[in-house]
Amino acid sequence: MKPILMFMMETCPYCREALRWMEELKQEDSRYQALEINMVDEQLQPDLANQYDYYYVPTYYVDGAKLHEGAATKEKIRAVFEKALEEL
Repeated sequence: MKPILMFMMETCPYCREALRWMEELKQEDSRYQALEINMVDEQLQPDLANQYDYYYVPTYYVDGAKLHEGAATKEKIRAVFEKALEEL
């Protein structure tokens, strides 16, 4: 299992929607509950956020690779979760 790094902003409506879908997915599939998801609010941690190449939030990285950037759908988040579940 690989950790997920999510860049977001508390004030972003797309991030709030993504967080809601993440919780729904965890309820639908118990495998997702074990995922390690490190959330970085770019306004609170700008030094860390500036180390990554992205422009829009929410942005998801798994194993150092950017998998999604910008307004997400539930299915795109599911794809991120599935990638994180893949064996190393």
